[in-house]
Amino acid sequence: MSDLEKLVEETAVELLRIAATELPDEYVEEMNSLMGETRGAVGKAQLKNILEDADIARKNSMPMCQDTGIVAFMVKLGDEFPLRSELKKILVEATKIATEQVPLRPNAVDMFKGNTGNNVGLNGYVPIIYWDVVPGDNLEIIAMPKGGGSTNVAASRMLKPGLGIKGVKQFVVEAVAKAGSLGCPPYFVGVGVGGGEDLCMKLAKNALLKPFKVRSEKKEVAAIEEELYRKLNELEIGAMGLGEGPSVMDVHMEMAARHPASLPVGVVISCWALRHAKATISPDGEVRIDTSV
Repeated sequence: MSDLEKLVEETAVELLRIAATELPDEYVEEMNSLMGETRGAVGKAQLKNILEDADIARKNSMPMCQDTGIVAFMVKLGDEFPLRSELKKILVEATKIATEQVPLRPNAVDMFKGNTGNNVGLNGYVPIIYWDVVPGDNLEIIAMPKGGGSTNVAASRMLKPGLGIKGVKQFVVEAVAKAGSLGCPPYFVGVGVGGGEDLCMKLAKNALLKPFKVRSEKKEVAAIEEELYRKLNELEIGAMGLGEGPSVMDVHMEMAARHPASLPVGVVISCWALRHAKATISPDGEVRIDTSV
């Protein structure tokens, strides 16, 4: 293994450690602020518990939730970065190492043989790796492990095109209302519109990683994000589904063109622990880590 390959492996392990154990500062600050605005004692107590959990996890470098999720990496590979086909093997090995060292709970299950024990799955599909080749000579890796509870309340629907944006908004509200307490709110909500039945879900997952509390540059999309944020909090699901405190921390939308006969919509929901960490690696071995993405 070359020095650069080893560096990428070590960086990926560190990203998984950070993602599992350190809730981003901006989420902690927002939750503290929302706790002050929450009137009910039950809601305040739930937010207090979440914040205490996050603090213990950070101080002791321990996972903030026992469900450390299915491991996923979002990779932007500069077309002049020295490593190419080697990267998948490196990320797989990093996942195995992180499972032991962080530690991460083994969450990859082979339907016929049971838990694989190392978070690496059947036929090379897990860890999940999303690839994007971009201009330049840097490598960007985002680690984004995602737990089963919030994954189970994801939703997609092929709407009739005539329903338009009104139909999109209605479906998002229905999806979050149906999720209720099941995915450990307050939620982060990503919405993907357009493309096809698969792309809309990927767009929704990408939307989760948009900058916190920053609205879309497109004013029409920004207005929808703000409207959904308001309406979803009016559902009064509350912290941990107990009816008090925030239901949703943020909402972002990503859009693509669609077929004239289709209106695909995906909704990907994260629990309060939206876990992620990003690193940019240069060809000469410089590493920059950013937990805010």
